[in-house]
Amino acid sequence: MDAFGRLAPFIQDFIYRNKWEELHGNQVAACEVIFDSDDNLLLSSGTASGKTEAAFLPVLTELYHKPSASVGVVYVSPLKALINDQFKRLEMLLLDSNIPVTKWHGDASMDRKNKLMKNPEGILQITPESLESLITNKRGACLTMFSDLRFVIIDEVHSFMRDERGLQLLCILERLKSLTGVNPRRIGLSATLGDVSVAKNWLNTGTGRDCAAPLSNEGKKRVRLHIERFVNYADKRDFIERNDSQNVVDVDSGGDIGSREHYEYLFRQTLDKKTIIFANSREEIELIMANLRATALKYKAPDVYRVHHGNVSALLRENTEDEMKSAEEKIVTGATVTLELGIDIGSLDQAVQVGAPLNVSSFAQRLGRCGRRGQVPQILFTFVESIKINSSDILGPINWEFIRTIAIVELYLRDHWMEPIPPRFHAYNLLYHQTMSTLKSNGEMTPAALAQKVLTLGAFRKISQEDYRVLLQYMLHIEQLERTEHGGLIIGRGGEKIVNSHKFLTVFLAPEYFLVKEENRTIGTVDKAYAVGIRFALAGMSWETVDINVKSKVIFVKKVPGISVVDWDRDFEMEFHTVLVRKVRSVMKKDDEYPYLSDRCAERLAEIRYIARNSGILDNLVTPLSDKKYAVFPWVGTRQLVTLHYALLQRKIKNKMPWVSSLYLEVVFEGGKEELERVIRQILVSELDLYSLPLPDKIQINGKYNEFVPMGLLRKQFIEDYLDFEGLKRDMGTPEKAAG
Repeated sequence: MDAFGRLAPFIQDFIYRNKWEELHGNQVAACEVIFDSDDNLLLSSGTASGKTEAAFLPVLTELYHKPSASVGVVYVSPLKALINDQFKRLEMLLLDSNIPVTKWHGDASMDRKNKLMKNPEGILQITPESLESLITNKRGACLTMFSDLRFVIIDEVHSFMRDERGLQLLCILERLKSLTGVNPRRIGLSATLGDVSVAKNWLNTGTGRDCAAPLSNEGKKRVRLHIERFVNYADKRDFIERNDSQNVVDVDSGGDIGSREHYEYLFRQTLDKKTIIFANSREEIELIMANLRATALKYKAPDVYRVHHGNVSALLRENTEDEMKSAEEKIVTGATVTLELGIDIGSLDQAVQVGAPLNVSSFAQRLGRCGRRGQVPQILFTFVESIKINSSDILGPINWEFIRTIAIVELYLRDHWMEPIPPRFHAYNLLYHQTMSTLKSNGEMTPAALAQKVLTLGAFRKISQEDYRVLLQYMLHIEQLERTEHGGLIIGRGGEKIVNSHKFLTVFLAPEYFLVKEENRTIGTVDKAYAVGIRFALAGMSWETVDINVKSKVIFVKKVPGISVVDWDRDFEMEFHTVLVRKVRSVMKKDDEYPYLSDRCAERLAEIRYIARNSGILDNLVTPLSDKKYAVFPWVGTRQLVTLHYALLQRKIKNKMPWVSSLYLEVVFEGGKEELERVIRQILVSELDLYSLPLPDKIQINGKYNEFVPMGLLRKQFIEDYLDFEGLKRDMGTPEKAAG
């Protein structure tokens, strides 16, 4: 019997009603794995390839034929918005099934939640934080709710794998297994995975199962791609008129020539085209969309411009999503990463990326937002450059962002490569969190019992008992824990304040924000207390503060005309893989032509190639920049380059990584070029002890609960999970290995 014939009758009826011509290859493969094995399943294929249906069709068929005595399927999503979106789709699919679906997050109905706890059945859609709350605060309810759990479906696996939120989810699932004695099969869904084997291992953690990852032959997809460039030249006639007290930019009298040309171009290119415009910062997307709105006003065009990022209120974001999906007008939405994930906004005419995508995976996600329902994906890149005339820096004229974009496009579309996600083995801040969560759930425990419960979780398999002992002793010292007269451990006075806060459920860092309100309508959040009379941008509009409640962290505003600016505090973080760095080198070294470049971009590429080749950086490890300043180009990834940076500092050689490129080290050295090269080669053949490197005293990988972890462990986490001396030796030993 074919896959379709094995599906439940209500699913077959749904397929007929919706006029599906056939099941996709990944849907057939998923049916075979679910029906004919006991394996976990990883589905990795392009956006809009039917992965969600591929997971649910066989799973719901199993549930239909063998009803579960409790919740049968848990669907875990990184976003509430994605849960809401999938909820609507599932409700349609389940109309004639008698299988209920319940969404469970902070905004979901309490009545529906209570009903599910009293009569657990069907499908539960939930975020990791809500699942953490259930297993920590409602253990008894969990016993009945999940006593016959069959499947856990994890959406956007790549998103979870990138940070400690994913490790938290793995811990929760293992704790749930320990509590109920049930070992459900896991199904992971992702559109962007660089290394499927790493994802399979991640998904399998704590299950004892194998994982099937069927390959789906999606065939070669056509992509329409174009890159355009604009230039801000130094021109005395061109100026920006600012009122510093209000941060207002008067666009009628100022703005650089290239920027103005860029906004006009974006306006024309998006006119009557349903578009997402991506930028890499909230400030930039706010400014772009405000200028597009002003341009539309100038040409008496309709206001179809929206803004979608994490600081825009949930209601405004949902309104934008609904408009994108169903409005008759062609909506143009500016976004950061919030629209990378798979929220259904219907078919797009195109995507636009201003500047370079952060990496190949990000490009794949953004490209995947267009080209749905049989359309050819169409993406436009734009760059605005400020030309530095008579620059004394020989590398200054190189636009690294521009070259990196070409490298990213080539790696994804021609080489079919994406970054693998590096594993995290020493997440001590999560270890603190799970220790506190376990004690809150279980009450008093002996240190041995606590270690047995927590250290056996798969996320902590590389953490030693000695490290855990050090952590527990520190937690006792700072009163996060308390020892009872019987020698057991309980949550201490300081810890009570932490675990009883609603913020305890999350493990990701979230800055303290001020709520921005227009009368009773929430607009979003900012991280600065803009004083009364000050104007700032949010959600694509300009606002003026009319009142502020510092204690309650609320800014009351009124809407005003014009374009304002806003800035959010952010740490500069950029990490490149060696393969991407080598491709950047290859783009500059080879004479390949790229048909998607505009004439201006092709000319710019020729200029950069000329500069790079004549500077010597493409063929020499060390290139003189001035009398005692050198550029070191090992053409390796960020982790390897940072390792070399500290190894040189250990030898008293001053150096830094210019953030504008993050591709090389700028070194101040008294000796000559050959001597510096010799020092680097000596480092590569040495037995470098990473723990002896001159790291800053407070070096650490960011973590929400780092303040409760001793500095020695945070330092160890940075050394073990970030620095990569073996990778440095490997990649520098084979200079052409990863070149495209």
